[in-house]
Amino acid sequence: MNDYLEQSRSLLKKFFGYDDFRVGQFDIISHILNHEDCLAVMPTGSGKSICYQIPSLILDGCCIVVSPLISLMKDQVDGLNEIGISSAFINSSLSSREYIKTVQNAAKGMYKIIYVAPERLDSDSFFELMSNLNISMFAIDEAHCVSRWGHDFRPSYTNISNVISRLSYRPVVAAFTATATEMVKKDIVSLLNLSNPFCLTTGFDRKNLSFSVETPTNRKKFIYSYVQSHLDDSGIVYCLTRKSVDDLYDNLLRLGVRASKYHAGMSDKDRSINQNDFVYDKTSVMVATNAFGMGIDKSNIRYVIHMNMPRDLESYYQEAGRAGRDGDVSSCILLFHRSDIMTNKFLIEQGSPYVDHSNEYKKLNDIVDYCNTDKCLRRYILEYFGESPVFDLCNNCSNCNSEIELTDITEDSKKILSCIKRMNERYGVGLVADVLKGSRSSKVIGFGFDKLSTYGIMSEYSKSTIKELISFLVSEGYIKNVGDKYPVLVLKPESNDVLFGGKQVFIKRKFEKSDSVVDSTFAKPVDMVLFDILKSLRVEVADKSGVPPFIVFTDVSLKYMASEYPVTVDDFLNIPGVGRFKMERYGFVFLDAVCKYVEDNNIVVDSSSCSQRNSVNKKSSDLEKESTRKISFDLYKSGKSILEIANIRGLTKQTIQNHLLDCYKNGFDLDLEKEIHTEYKDVICDAINTFGTDKLKPLKDAVPNAVSYLDIRYYIYELEKNNK
Repeated sequence: MNDYLEQSRSLLKKFFGYDDFRVGQFDIISHILNHEDCLAVMPTGSGKSICYQIPSLILDGCCIVVSPLISLMKDQVDGLNEIGISSAFINSSLSSREYIKTVQNAAKGMYKIIYVAPERLDSDSFFELMSNLNISMFAIDEAHCVSRWGHDFRPSYTNISNVISRLSYRPVVAAFTATATEMVKKDIVSLLNLSNPFCLTTGFDRKNLSFSVETPTNRKKFIYSYVQSHLDDSGIVYCLTRKSVDDLYDNLLRLGVRASKYHAGMSDKDRSINQNDFVYDKTSVMVATNAFGMGIDKSNIRYVIHMNMPRDLESYYQEAGRAGRDGDVSSCILLFHRSDIMTNKFLIEQGSPYVDHSNEYKKLNDIVDYCNTDKCLRRYILEYFGESPVFDLCNNCSNCNSEIELTDITEDSKKILSCIKRMNERYGVGLVADVLKGSRSSKVIGFGFDKLSTYGIMSEYSKSTIKELISFLVSEGYIKNVGDKYPVLVLKPESNDVLFGGKQVFIKRKFEKSDSVVDSTFAKPVDMVLFDILKSLRVEVADKSGVPPFIVFTDVSLKYMASEYPVTVDDFLNIPGVGRFKMERYGFVFLDAVCKYVEDNNIVVDSSSCSQRNSVNKKSSDLEKESTRKISFDLYKSGKSILEIANIRGLTKQTIQNHLLDCYKNGFDLDLEKEIHTEYKDVICDAINTFGTDKLKPLKDAVPNAVSYLDIRYYIYELEKNNK
């Protein structure tokens, strides 16, 4: 076990830039390495993928990752290849030529990880490929898709276990999901045929996410205002219908917002272009139906707004969980209106008439209660998924972070409860509200409800207000909805405490606190000026490398740089998310930017902040230069050309030449003459003697075009050395 731990930690640091594992990660990794099947239920952003990526590097052979998310495959494969882990994906997005090349490379054992769509897994051609591969393990992502009790059932998932059983030997199988109730977990184990699996649920809490339920009079105005005040942040706005997406998108463009849109009514090409624009930070906000989101691995989404209430809490939590995957503070806002209930019921009823929809109606009632509760929203979510939070208030949701004004609604509650009782607990919220309001509808009169003592006793309220009060009493446990398509209101035993026991009922009216602030992840204040500089630099580096900006470094990594001020290579390697590979590929250009900012602003760096840190002065500047030169020197000595080193490090060719020349001057074992145009030695030396060495431009103009600045600097040094 200790051998596995040290080996796994070493790989974690080398490829991913982290010193230690998050909660639950090594538990899963160690059981996989012991060839035990696993089921891991871990929240979005907790690092589920590392749980199979690390074992795939240790085990002999390749790992097959089954995922329903085609675009997510590309993001993950791009990210893995960027950090030096050879990976590929096989799905319908590949051309025939790309598919053949990928299959040929896989057959040669060139990949450690292969992502595949579940539908492709069952094809004869892919099964033939698998039969000839040394498969170390299967990782089943989004494993909840196998269960009909889940919120995202995919029939193709039910055949995964059959495919695995047809192989000549059975690799270890690990299933992963972010959201699963106890019933769904049992389905995953059974339907994927996991063999005596190690099961781990690390918890569903996402402490960096702030949850809120809002009921604005005009939801569109709320969204326009919020998006315009967060123009520098990436965000997603989910809508229930394509029409709402189109309308919201058009209006955001008119307001000058860099927006994209995504729904099933668009062509594949347009959806792909818009998704890439969002992933690559070319647009700041994506307006989409729930068809969007699961298929991206974008880590720097700072807010997710639901314009409408989703159908169930699993869907909401998964969609809201697209925010803050990098661990930084993010917001999840649900805009609720009672009309959303009827819209979702209509969508449920559009499903197959031969399927029992009772579970869907139950889930709908659960999320309606979430929208109506005045208790802690985070606690409600965690209890829904079977957890028992140790806190009553999270201080990071709209209910906890609001000034509360208690309003006594005991008398109104008694009126509502009495009315339901007198209607024999046989009718739904609409008709009960009509009776309390005093409606003269044909149904009310026809049933004789206008003769009840409770008829019209709440006529001073609007019907929508009466419905909201009923929903509140449901969420507080005094009333329950019984039935699916047409639920009726039935009193729970707790209602007797109000009707006959003297219990008072209070509803809380929320007013946002002006001083509610989420604790930062960072021990020191983030220098937002430096953070913005690094974000701009990240866009440049990402464009040059052809990858999304968050793959270069996450927002969290940049914020650590902007709070810790790393000024040496060792310091920089201590930044979370900076591994050796990323240091060589991208790190030095960011390190240079931090050092320049520190020097330009006379910032004194605390020596205790990072390893071997000194006050920023000439000495620390020299130490840093020595470190970065040494890296270039080591790469050159390993056989890399100057141009190759420049590409690896994201620096200019001239910068690398300067590094090597400085190493040569400082006595490093370096034969630099092979890089010099020695045939122009006399011409260069004559120009130096004529024009001097104060400025290099006149020297460059006086020699042939083939002569480089490296040639000139080299012979300046040689002449100075010989004259000493």
